[in-house]
Amino acid sequence: MIDNPFRSVLPRFAGPLVRLYGRLGLSPNGVSVLALSLAGLSAVFVVQEQPLLAIAFWWLGRLADGTDGIYARSTGRATDFGAYFDIVLDMAAYSLIVVALDVVHPELHARWMWILFLYVLCIASALALGMQEAGRDIPPRDDRGLRLGAGLAEGGETGIAYTLFLLFPDQLGWLTALWIVVLATTVVARTLLARRLLADRA
Repeated sequence: MIDNPFRSVLPRFAGPLVRLYGRLGLSPNGVSVLALSLAGLSAVFVVQEQPLLAIAFWWLGRLADGTDGIYARSTGRATDFGAYFDIVLDMAAYSLIVVALDVVHPELHARWMWILFLYVLCIASALALGMQEAGRDIPPRDDRGLRLGAGLAEGGETGIAYTLFLLFPDQLGWLTALWIVVLATTVVARTLLARRLLADRA
């Protein structure tokens, strides 16, 4: 929900970071790997119960993830594989944090499993709807290499949820329940949208 407004603003400020990637000799896919590596460090700090470092590395990783496509397009190196690689590593990053939180808070194991289960449905529904929209020549909402159907819970909302989980561990009971409701609502709303858009084609 908040990703597209952020994506529309980020290219105006990404120049210094894009130039840094070039000076470091990184490829766009290398930046995607960097984003996952930073998420991995965030997960390590989650397990070590250092929430401020975990939050800092998570958002640094998301900044890298948000600029790998900008870097690819600005250097003429955008590829279909790069778009595929980016979303696979994104889902790995999101899942790593949930696994780390499960290690630290095993009393909420069922909640963490529900969150991972709903992540599968969220990404499957986003990809399926995006493909169907492209097939019907519905204009895209952004310039991402891989078409994703819109939804309530996207990358920005996920980062906010993780930040709240880490800052307020004593409130995890209702925070995780709320996140599960948001994810489930995303899947249901996207499915209803797909039914409306696709109902006229057998």
